[in-house]
Amino acid sequence: MSDAQGEDERNGTPEAPAAPKDPSRGRCPLCTEPFSAPRILPCLHTFCTACLGRLEPFSDLALRYEDSDSGSDGSWLRGQQQNHRPPPLSILCPVCDTEVDLPPGGVEGLATDHLALNEALLEALRGAGLGVTCDLCADGEAVQRCQSCRLCLCHFCCQAHKRQKKTASHTVVELQDLKGHTRLEKPIHCPSHPSEELRLFCELCDLPVCQECVVGAHRQHPYDMAANVVHKHGDSIRELVKVTRRHVGTLQGALSQIEGVGESLGRRAEAVALEIRAFADGYVRAVEEHRDRLLQTLEELRVQRETQLHLQAAQLQQLLQDMQTGVDFTERLLTGGSDLEILLTKGVVENRLQGLNDVDYHPHPVTDDRVQFSPREKGALIQSYEVFGAVLNTATDPSKCVVQGKDVGSPRQNEPVGLVLLCKDGSGERAERGGEPVRVTVSHKERKDWLGRDEPSATKAIVCDNQDGTYHISFTPKELGRYTISIFVRGQHVQGSPFTMTVKSKFRQHRGLFHCCTFCSSGGQKAARCACGGTMPGGYQGCGHGHKGHPGSPHWSCCGNVAEASECSTKQPREDSLQRSLLRTVAL
Repeated sequence: MSDAQGEDERNGTPEAPAAPKDPSRGRCPLCTEPFSAPRILPCLHTFCTACLGRLEPFSDLALRYEDSDSGSDGSWLRGQQQNHRPPPLSILCPVCDTEVDLPPGGVEGLATDHLALNEALLEALRGAGLGVTCDLCADGEAVQRCQSCRLCLCHFCCQAHKRQKKTASHTVVELQDLKGHTRLEKPIHCPSHPSEELRLFCELCDLPVCQECVVGAHRQHPYDMAANVVHKHGDSIRELVKVTRRHVGTLQGALSQIEGVGESLGRRAEAVALEIRAFADGYVRAVEEHRDRLLQTLEELRVQRETQLHLQAAQLQQLLQDMQTGVDFTERLLTGGSDLEILLTKGVVENRLQGLNDVDYHPHPVTDDRVQFSPREKGALIQSYEVFGAVLNTATDPSKCVVQGKDVGSPRQNEPVGLVLLCKDGSGERAERGGEPVRVTVSHKERKDWLGRDEPSATKAIVCDNQDGTYHISFTPKELGRYTISIFVRGQHVQGSPFTMTVKSKFRQHRGLFHCCTFCSSGGQKAARCACGGTMPGGYQGCGHGHKGHPGSPHWSCCGNVAEASECSTKQPREDSLQRSLLRTVAL
């Protein structure tokens, strides 16, 4: 709420009436009673403090402290607090079944939902009886409200309020006259200084504070009025909501696709079942038995795929529900919450939305409806009858697909690397058709440079569909070092993926001579040298048979390697030094 709106309320300006909101927002989902000291869980669901205290702990560490004599009334958390035992680490949200971690202070350390308090107050005003407790004495039933102090007062406290000189001029209205209002703002006091109202925001601690705080624990911390900083923090929350909304749309589309595939799979299974029954009628008993086997195979396949689809749908549905809950709560907070309420709950809101946005999910169905019946496939011998017909499961199983060529040699820098992906079905048989969505990512383990991204500076991994169940994969590494190659079929890793390859420098050709010794290859020149390091008496700088340093076999003069078909192990010399270096033996 802006400063102008708050000032209008304090000055007695009536708030704009509106249609009543959903009454359930003012009631606890557990006890169904109006909220009493509502607390917000990290999953953005709100419950009464007492209701949360009656929940059983979820984490194993908390269960170690469970007292078997605490009874079965569900008041374990209260017993832990009374016995000064450590609070449970986590509990399960009664609405979304999300495991949420409790702060060190337990349930009392959770953020207060001031919006829920406002909803509970408005619902009480709209009811037949007010049932609103006085904010001053906490005993009598409130009948009036001071618009300046923003407090609900009973008859006795209202009379005392009018008699005091400091509050005699305040505007006091009947609570009955506020039934049509959408919000009744109440002051939010500092937990450390209950007599002070929270009006400031400490930038260093990212926390609303009062005037006593800025001269005490938050002294010399940068701070500002809450109304001056709420716009900056509200914008960051709105950006998170915008990103979450995009995920919500994607999830809704994914669920629609899954539903369509499920319906198509059911129709296709029914059609195949009709084909199987028509084919089996001519074989009497043997074919009837064969028919039953085929139907059983088809049913198992259908159940298997439907189970995969239902599991994916349940996961996406839960994620969608969590994201929708986060979006609804955050939008209600941003549109209906005051500055302090937004700032008080922004931390838990940002953490929840960021956590939901970081969840990795697959928007495409994990399986398809490709199943068919082949009447010409040979079956088994049943009662001495050779029967035909089989259910073909042509769906590619990513876990059975293999990559060929990943263990052949070591790739070289700036030279193409070729791999072949061989797709197989669930039974391990090679797929005979192409068309699978194959995705390949290649990343440098040190540089974190991904190949295959749509960036001008990145080298793409190219996938070629051979239309016979095989796919040719090629890429050209630009840097030396270890690369991680991940190959996906329909969003799932294939067998052995991810795997690593070490890229070496380009093959270095020998620049010297493969000789028996320097003396022989140079014609007895004393200045000729060899990389093996051998020398001869009489001032010869190169090697000779039987002399010191000679390796005892033919070798390369440029690096001393004794293997003729090998890579040069020395750095390439400069062109201007070739004539006076080891390569003199070649010229001679």
